[in-house]
Amino acid sequence: MVLSPVIGKLLHKRVVLASASPRRREILSHAGLRFEVVPSRFKEKLDKASFPTPYAYAIETAKQKALEVASRMHQKDLRAPDIVIGADTIVTVGGLILEKPVDKQDAYRMLSRLNGKEHSVFTGVAIVHCCTKDGQLDVEVSEFHEETAVKFSELSEELLWEYIDSGEPMDKAGGYGIQALGGMLVEYVRGDFLNVVGFPLNHFCKKLVELYYPPRREDVQRVKHDSIPPVDTFENLSDVEGGSSDPAQGNDGGGHGRTEGGGDTGQASADRRGPDSNGTVETPPPFPVGLLELIDGFKASKALFTACKLKVFDVLKDEAPLKAVDVAGKIDASVCGTERLLDVCAALGLLEKTDRGYRNTELTDLHLASDGEYSLHGLAMHNNDHFWNLFADLELAVREGADAAFGRKTADPVQSKPAKLQFMRAMHGLAKLTAHQVATAFDLSRFTLACDLGGCTGALARALTREYPRLKVTVFDLPEVIEHVTCFQPEGRQTERISYVPGDFFKDGLPEADLYILSRILHDWPDHKVRELLSRVSSSCKPGGGILVAEMVLEEKPAARGSLPASLNLLVRTQGRERSLPEYRRLLEQHGFCDVQLAHVGDGLDVILGTRASPA
Repeated sequence: MVLSPVIGKLLHKRVVLASASPRRREILSHAGLRFEVVPSRFKEKLDKASFPTPYAYAIETAKQKALEVASRMHQKDLRAPDIVIGADTIVTVGGLILEKPVDKQDAYRMLSRLNGKEHSVFTGVAIVHCCTKDGQLDVEVSEFHEETAVKFSELSEELLWEYIDSGEPMDKAGGYGIQALGGMLVEYVRGDFLNVVGFPLNHFCKKLVELYYPPRREDVQRVKHDSIPPVDTFENLSDVEGGSSDPAQGNDGGGHGRTEGGGDTGQASADRRGPDSNGTVETPPPFPVGLLELIDGFKASKALFTACKLKVFDVLKDEAPLKAVDVAGKIDASVCGTERLLDVCAALGLLEKTDRGYRNTELTDLHLASDGEYSLHGLAMHNNDHFWNLFADLELAVREGADAAFGRKTADPVQSKPAKLQFMRAMHGLAKLTAHQVATAFDLSRFTLACDLGGCTGALARALTREYPRLKVTVFDLPEVIEHVTCFQPEGRQTERISYVPGDFFKDGLPEADLYILSRILHDWPDHKVRELLSRVSSSCKPGGGILVAEMVLEEKPAARGSLPASLNLLVRTQGRERSLPEYRRLLEQHGFCDVQLAHVGDGLDVILGTRASPA
């Protein structure tokens, strides 16, 4: 049967489901929706780190799936369907997004992470309305997400492998299917069960109500927002598009409009809210959750920085779980203050809290413990001890500009030895996260000798030598940097094909190379200093040689949220700036480099390769 007239609004439209999921097909079919199935060919390779929330990633993936199908069908048929529905379901635990496992071992890793824990299941849904104007596809996208909490029981290894060997986990987000054998793993579900199966039908119907049944003025007092409105709300509405809802079906569906408190009618609800002199109700604006989170965001950052400074995550990596009193004793802090800090970190998803105490999440062990291979502890400390104070001058920098603000600053605190080491730890952690992507953005196998200008600890140099067996790399940086690089060498040893040369790239001769690398260097400098440095590189680089630049390249489209603060860093800290691809291309071509190419390697980082032309 058709679920009220809500789904019925789509009966006279050509609807396409951009998914091969049999579970989504079954849910929508049982609801009475008539649709075609055209699986999307969109490659799900979006950079998860560029999205502020897991559900934002799921929504964008769903949208791209639907848009790909709409575009393909328009090109094939010269007419798009009326509506394309895209959906993407993900599982998140401890800050990690789990999608479909690639093999049994991957399924085991996923299910082990979920074992005995509560996790979230997000489904992003995109409803794409299509039309053709002058032969061109025109779309309007409506999107939403649904979250459901699911708790796994404590499961034995034997039971996990028995489930994995059944084959059921292999095509399901998070590695389990709650509607089948996977149901035996689940202790409880809080929220929409069908959302865990693969499609949030209830929320989908609510969205259709918003799209096709905007409330009439006289109905404003009666509309309930916590459920699908009762059928009589829809009676006598127009926009039937070639058909009308069956009154018998409308009476059947009346049970969807529930009253609360045993007789709380729509009129009574309106009376409590207080109609104005015209008899209508002034509906308050939506509660600005995101805005309030943004206003309070600095507190979350400071809590993370404080936990890093007190080595909370180091303590919990070595010994866990621990009670607040035990952590307080190890970090020499008050029990009251420690407990509050730990609770905040748990709320931020950095810690897990159980009856036995607190423990790190996997993400925290990997990135916030100071001894992790991919630790960002140094970056957190540099932001706390250096940038936190600089951003206190942001208003000054905005009012007077970077030059004026820069001129008022005292000596750079990074020049002290402890601060220099902290800065190097920050850059080392950041470089290790992106070194492989930078090294493989282009095929550099034609080069045999590279020079990484300002290469700091050599993290990128090591990635380059691992990727290209014939390549030797010289790391060229200031003497006070080079003297500390042994602290960052694996087991204190230098790699045979990497050498470290002290020097100032604005004053001293550059080492010989056929590839010069400037990774996160140029944005720190104003245009005249960039030209001076590029001129020195150009003079040292022989025809056929190359220059590799790794920077955040400005684009016309809105920047990802994670990359936005970078320009403010430059405003308060240096006289430099970010630049667009045309600006970089012009700078490189002015200094004798041609065939300038760009590769995107992740959120906030792009790689540019240019080739030294022969003299005219």
